[in-house]
Amino acid sequence: MTERSYTYYNLGVAIAGFLTRGGEILCRTRDLETMEWGPYAPFAPQRESFQYPDRIAAWEFLSAAARGERPFDPADYAEVDSPYTAGSGARLWVRRLGVHPVDYVLCEGRAVAAIGVLQKRIDVLVEDGFEGVTPLRDHRDPLLSQPVWGKRCLGTFDVPMRDGVTLSTAVYLPRNGPAPQTRFPVVLIRTCYGKPREIIMHPFIHYGYALVIQDTRGREESGGEWSPIVNEMDDGKDTLDWIAAQDWCDGSIGMIGASYLAIVQWNAAASGHPNLKAMISQVTGGTPTYEFPHRNGILCSGTLAWLFSMSGRRMEQAQMDRDDWADVVKLLPIREIPQRALGKEIPCWREWMDHESMDDYWERSNWERFADKINVPTLYVSGWFDDVGTGTSQAWRMNRRMGRPDQRMILGAWRHQFNVSRDIHGIDYGVRAVRYDLFYQYIRWFDRFLKGVENGARQDPRVEYYVIGSNRWAQSCDWPPKESALVPYYLSGGGSANTRLGDGVLRDAPPVAEEPADHYLFDPNDPAPHLIDMSENECMVPENYREMELRPDVLVYTSAPLEKDLTVAGELSFVLYAATDRPDTDWVARLTEVDGEGNSLRLSDGVLRARYRESLKEPKLLTPGEVVRYEIPMSWVANTFRAGHRIRVEVTSGAENSIFPNHNTGKPIADDTEMLVASQTVFHDAARCSHILLPVIPGEN
Repeated sequence: MTERSYTYYNLGVAIAGFLTRGGEILCRTRDLETMEWGPYAPFAPQRESFQYPDRIAAWEFLSAAARGERPFDPADYAEVDSPYTAGSGARLWVRRLGVHPVDYVLCEGRAVAAIGVLQKRIDVLVEDGFEGVTPLRDHRDPLLSQPVWGKRCLGTFDVPMRDGVTLSTAVYLPRNGPAPQTRFPVVLIRTCYGKPREIIMHPFIHYGYALVIQDTRGREESGGEWSPIVNEMDDGKDTLDWIAAQDWCDGSIGMIGASYLAIVQWNAAASGHPNLKAMISQVTGGTPTYEFPHRNGILCSGTLAWLFSMSGRRMEQAQMDRDDWADVVKLLPIREIPQRALGKEIPCWREWMDHESMDDYWERSNWERFADKINVPTLYVSGWFDDVGTGTSQAWRMNRRMGRPDQRMILGAWRHQFNVSRDIHGIDYGVRAVRYDLFYQYIRWFDRFLKGVENGARQDPRVEYYVIGSNRWAQSCDWPPKESALVPYYLSGGGSANTRLGDGVLRDAPPVAEEPADHYLFDPNDPAPHLIDMSENECMVPENYREMELRPDVLVYTSAPLEKDLTVAGELSFVLYAATDRPDTDWVARLTEVDGEGNSLRLSDGVLRARYRESLKEPKLLTPGEVVRYEIPMSWVANTFRAGHRIRVEVTSGAENSIFPNHNTGKPIADDTEMLVASQTVFHDAARCSHILLPVIPGEN
């Protein structure tokens, strides 16, 4: 009777073990406080108490392995080359579609490992002796901290802020390590979603880091009132002061977190705190009017779903999951939306309505104005379809402008919920779109800058980015890649670019003669849509805009089929010459790739409210009929346009579901109930050549 042993790892930490003997499966679990193993006992599916609900299904895997069967349907998987299996005779099979895929390693046709890409974790269930053909090989790095520490909860403390409000703060310390130690480097997580949700990051403790998790002001068990962003600068500094003064802190503090949990990092860094020595900024939002909750001065309607779910002291997902968002975003006046759609006021919404421009209210949270104080080694993680990706771009550009050392970035074909799938809404981004090594990179980063380990992290590629289309990872010494060059592609046509059936053309040479302008009517009662499901709380997903391009209020400019591949990587922008008959309006530019079947897949877009064309602080209304040159920043991307495909640019004035439409009246939007149709004119002649700037990589085309 063949007996095989297996171990289940969570982020490199062994948490359970299994034995298979014929048809019998035995299991033992590990006490993560003492790191001692319990005895083996018969295992059954209902005994998977060591698991989070979405972990690898150990019973199914072990049962199939014992029978010599594959625990997956090959039709749903692809066999791929892997650096972990190279030269070993083993092969990696990856799930091509779906969220949180579980992949498998086969050796001589037998499953020896399962690899689960599960939210913030990488879990591995592996037959003992085969660890080297899985991501566990990374954790054998002799310069990497090893998960040998147990953990203990020191307690939950009410940490006082400067105004007397206390924030609920849980502290976990390593215990029973390889050497006596009472002071540790600290990993701090400040969260608006509740401390229990972040205990998933407990493996840091096992690697020898104290872990501090804090509810931000007004959330869960913390005191004070919830007002997103505005208090995070002071609260972040006060929290760092408190941690640095504790006898279990060795003076080195790092921060990690995604989305709002990254925004609070940048606010804390704005203090220039000497003990904040490393950050891992995942899908961060930017400053308040540049990115969140406004985008280039336009209030984001896509923020409503998140804000509704956060309207109580605890996050309520049910408030996000509703089927009437299309009606909600049309309610007027905008100030009254929470009361009418949610049945209650949201205090911060009222504040937002009173502060439409970048005034002192928002300046309190504008961390970029403290660029001279922000000097923290930072590992950035984001993606092309992250709805707050411009926040990561903003932070990166700030630190590069200031000449800060030790900045590193990983950019994937990912949405805001990053590194969880190889496709987004059925659009396949290739078998390598998911990475197994992110947590390894996090430990490596903190080891270098919190523990002082000379592990080579400073010599790693400064930027790793995923190129859509060619579906591969690339490296660069900077971002945008220094080898990229901005190449203009010009709008052209005979004056009838409305819809994709019109005569709009995108050319690589500027117009040399007069060309008739294009016209459309923008009705804020019926703006062109931005294709998202607001309940998903993902506002920048790629979708097929083919049908939307049949609207007469969308101008469409399409290149000829490409003769060869064209790779772009970097920051995009759109230069628009346009006029309107109203004192204010919005402009929306979108870049898509059109395949051989005519599908028009979104790659990037940008929006601009005309009154903020010169300054987010000092709005300036238009003179109706005046031709104005606009520069519209667009979201970043790396993409290979395939030979035979076409490049397409859309110009319109609405992005329903993403932004609240401009009423075209020039009045403050919060209480305005009047909506005016605007007559829009887009110019593309020799003197006023509207164009998109694409960061082309010359050597790859």
